[in-house]
Amino acid sequence: MIQNQKEDIHHADEALLASLGYKQEFKRAFTPLEVFGIAFSIIGLLPSIASVLFYAIPNGGGPAMIWGWAVASLFILTIGLAMAELASAAPTSGGLYTCSTVDANTVGSVAGIASINWGCAVQVMAAADIGSSNGFDATRGQLYGTYTAIVISHALICCLGTTVLARLQTVYVVLNVIICLAVIVALPASTPVRNSASFAMGEFVNLNGWPDGYAFIMSFLAPLWTIGAFDSSVHISEEASNAATAVPWAIVSAISIAGVLGWAINMSLAFCMGTDLEALAASPQPMAAIFNNSFGQRGTLTLWAFVILIQYMMGSSLVLAASRQTFAFSRDSALPFSSWLYRMNHYTKTPVNTVIFVAFFALLLGLLAFAGSVAINAVFSLAVTASYIAYAIPIAARWLGDNEFKPGPFSLGFMSLPISMTAVLFMFFLSIVILFPTTPQTDVPDMNYTVVVLGGVLILSLTWYYFPKYGGIHWFNGPIANIGTMGMSVKGITVGRESGAPEVEVEENDSVPEKRST
Repeated sequence: MIQNQKEDIHHADEALLASLGYKQEFKRAFTPLEVFGIAFSIIGLLPSIASVLFYAIPNGGGPAMIWGWAVASLFILTIGLAMAELASAAPTSGGLYTCSTVDANTVGSVAGIASINWGCAVQVMAAADIGSSNGFDATRGQLYGTYTAIVISHALICCLGTTVLARLQTVYVVLNVIICLAVIVALPASTPVRNSASFAMGEFVNLNGWPDGYAFIMSFLAPLWTIGAFDSSVHISEEASNAATAVPWAIVSAISIAGVLGWAINMSLAFCMGTDLEALAASPQPMAAIFNNSFGQRGTLTLWAFVILIQYMMGSSLVLAASRQTFAFSRDSALPFSSWLYRMNHYTKTPVNTVIFVAFFALLLGLLAFAGSVAINAVFSLAVTASYIAYAIPIAARWLGDNEFKPGPFSLGFMSLPISMTAVLFMFFLSIVILFPTTPQTDVPDMNYTVVVLGGVLILSLTWYYFPKYGGIHWFNGPIANIGTMGMSVKGITVGRESGAPEVEVEENDSVPEKRST
């Protein structure tokens, strides 16, 4: 009985995908919990907050950490709700690209991989520093070497079969929740002298020089980066069971739970971080310094090992999602070397070539480290900005001009328009804000290089598209159906892109074209 229900769900998933013009090429091994798991594991609350705490502390201190997180989380939820509605209507690995046919999401995904894994490398070096009683100072070369090892290991993991990757997500979810709850409870209990409520929640400490209101908005980058990449669930839609329902609920659930747990973590940190915020902000890893003051060296190293592990898990999940989005993009011949990228490995039945592709460009982006700390920190802003460009275009496009959008099982009803417009306006405003430097007194070393990197990518993309004779404008017409425009029948369910089209019977095992195997 249960097996028959699963088969019916899988056939319905295949039929819905076929109605969008694509044949089933992946094994649908992700359960709804595991679909949620990939979004929640990429958020990776505790290590993510650790990676970007330096954005919140100097831009308001405790009030920015607590109230800035709360305000930003509500706006992020509007983005998630609008995106969930789109994902329910078109559950494909292309995700936002399928809705808007833009490539900013590829850029955002690669930048996300770079920022997560750079944060992981910094955390590894912070552990070495704590273990040596603050006697170790990592060089840029050592950091980049660690970063390279992390990226390569993630690529190897993501070349595994779909079933293995799916089962890992449950482990990631459980470990994430346990470590968050442990810090929320144990940190205040272990801190001998806690800050007063008036200091932690009400004393605004501005160390960067911007007006207080603007500094408060600048602190939003911490929650924006932390509660990000939740579109990862969309990119494994073609590997998910009951995708039209599981994917949107995974997005909304991941954002909601992350918002609440993250607020509690920030509250705990604000009460336990002491009052010398200038010294804390100058620390290479502020959260490690807070833990060291409360737990001591051994306790901090034990807890920090889990922080590193969860950050590592975040990176592997994002490489997985980014490789699937790149696979969908290359399926429509929209990237250079698409014929090489759009191949399914014969043994693992996964797109190994796209894994190599995203890992390679993440390694290139990591070279910004040798231009200084400000330059490498630009990947954090780039991850948010590029993603928000990709998010905003399809959300806005749904309401601009004539379209044939038909909501899926997840629908916002009459609230869809106000929620969508709120999300778009918020993303537009914040995308501009986070391009500004961290302080108003800026010279060349302190410049925010996000606009340089993003601008460079956009110029290359436009050149690739408009290049005379060979540019994409002369041949690209994506998204491109890979089952033709004829209808098809999947176990008795008839779908088609053109009314009155002849029916084509597709066998269940007809999933990957032989010429695409390697």
